[in-house]
Formats: sequence, structure tokens, C-alpha cells
Amino acid sequence: MDNELDFKGVNAINFHKRFKDDEACYDYIARAKWADNSYVCKKCGCVKYCKGKKPYSRRCLHCKYDESPTAGTAFDKVKFSLHIAFHILFKVCARKKGLSSIELSKEFGMRQKTCWAFKRKIQQVMESSGNYPLTGEVHVDEFMIGGPEEGKRGRSHGEKKLVIVALEIVKDGVGRAYAEIISDFSSKSFKPFFEKYISKEALVKTDEWTGYKPLLKDYPNLIQIPSESGNSFPELHIHIMNMKGWIRGVHHHCSEDHLQGYLNEYHFRYNRRNSEGVLFNTLLKRMVNNDVIRMNQFIQRDA
Repeated sequence: MDNELDFKGVNAINFHKRFKDDEACYDYIARAKWADNSYVCKKCGCVKYCKGKKPYSRRCLHCKYDESPTAGTAFDKVKFSLHIAFHILFKVCARKKGLSSIELSKEFGMRQKTCWAFKRKIQQVMESSGNYPLTGEVHVDEFMIGGPEEGKRGRSHGEKKLVIVALEIVKDGVGRAYAEIISDFSSKSFKPFFEKYISKEALVKTDEWTGYKPLLKDYPNLIQIPSESGNSFPELHIHIMNMKGWIRGVHHHCSEDHLQGYLNEYHFRYNRRNSEGVLFNTLLKRMVNNDVIRMNQFIQRDA
């Protein structure tokens, strides 16, 4: 896509002016999908095309396959207009705290289940690629999401959902962060998270929980210090409290099956908090380049 034509900013009035109807949205997707003349026919591999039957579609000159700009993207076969899909995408990424499916339902006059399913698509493409592991000083901790349960203390979690989180500590404060759900507080559960999100050269600091000790083999700069009820990791615990507060305040509840999507959403915005102007364009390109996600994959369990 031509960078000069990319939409930038979080101003709702400018967004409405730019994307005023379906045609403007199809045009934008077509340029994103086939940027730099990258058209390749999905049926025969031919790179030559002409104008298709529908606006902004392309027809292969060899096999005559007609391809829509939305075909093969996360917008494929969405059950409402592309215009509305664009505006939902903008609301979810441009609003500092996003919007719940209930709020989207009220704003766009659609069924809450329909909004929930489309938002699940968005959350999936918000997942980190894992290509940019945390570096420098990185603080790691685990926590639980869910209300208190009688007789459950410490790391006894009962029906609570378990999460591990890592946060970069930089000169001027904090950098990026990532979080994932885990099955238990063991090194076996911790290791895939470390491998995906943390550089082996990083200075990793954790509390004294024994589950981290086996990771010293692969992370020689890992050190364990007393937690002091969280006082040893103030920035990390503020991050955890903010994350929990966002889930309770905006979404009220999310099931274990879908919690990772909400963690993806939170950190997609958090890690781009200093570049809000490109959030929509970044997310749209991910939607375009993502494999097709069918809405009927999801079972509604969250709001």
C-alpha cells in the first residue's frame, strides 16, 4: 500500500470522512492486499490480471478466476457491510480501552453475538508474532484472574485462570510486555512463554518461586529475588493490576477458552501506546494478510 495513502491518526471525524461507504473500504483493502503490484492468482499462480466483474476485484488473465479484495482475508464472508467492519476495527483499536461486544452491539445496532464473533477475529490477529523478543532487563511473574475462592490461598488456584506476564524495564520507565495463559506454575508451562517472548541475552528477574529455577539452563542471566509482597517488582504489579482492572471494567468477565484473546488485545494496544496513529493501518494489514477466520469457529461465551 502507498504509505502516503495510509490512514493515520485516531480522530473519528477524519476516519468517517475517509471511509464514508463500502466503496472506500474496498478500495483501501485492494491496495493493502495487492500492494506493490503483488497480485498472484490463487488458482493458477498467474501474475497477470484485468479488472474483475465487481468493483476492485481482479480477474486472472489465464484461468479467468475472479478474486474479491476480501477473499482469503479475515473480512471474508463477514455477515454485515465492510463499511461497518472498518468502523468496528477502528473503534476497537483507536479507543484507549477498546469496546466490549455489548457496547459495539448498541453502537452499531447489531446482535451482540455477531459483534462478539467479529471481535474474536480481531483479537486473533492482534496476537504477537513473537519476532521481537523482550531484551535488556525483563521482569516476569505469574498471577491469577478470577474472584477469591474459599479455602484457596497462595498458588492454589481452584477455578481461577493462570497467566504469566513479562515486562521490559527501560531507562525512562517501562517498555513492551506480553502475557499468556498457562496450565500451571511449573517450569514446563513457563518455558514456551520464555522461548517465544524473551531474549536469552536478557537480564531476567523473577521472584523465588521454584518453577523458574530449571530455566537457568537456557537463561543464564536469570536471577531470583524475594518478592517482598510485590514491592520488588512495582512496575510489573502495576501492569498486572491495570490489566485485571481493564478486564473487569470493560468486559466484566471472560472465560478461560477466550482469555488469551483479551490478553492479545490488551498488549497489542499497550505495546503501541506511543504510536497510536498507525494502529488502524497496522491492524487492517494484519486482517488482510491473515488466513480466513470463519465466525462459526467461535462459540459465544464472553461479552
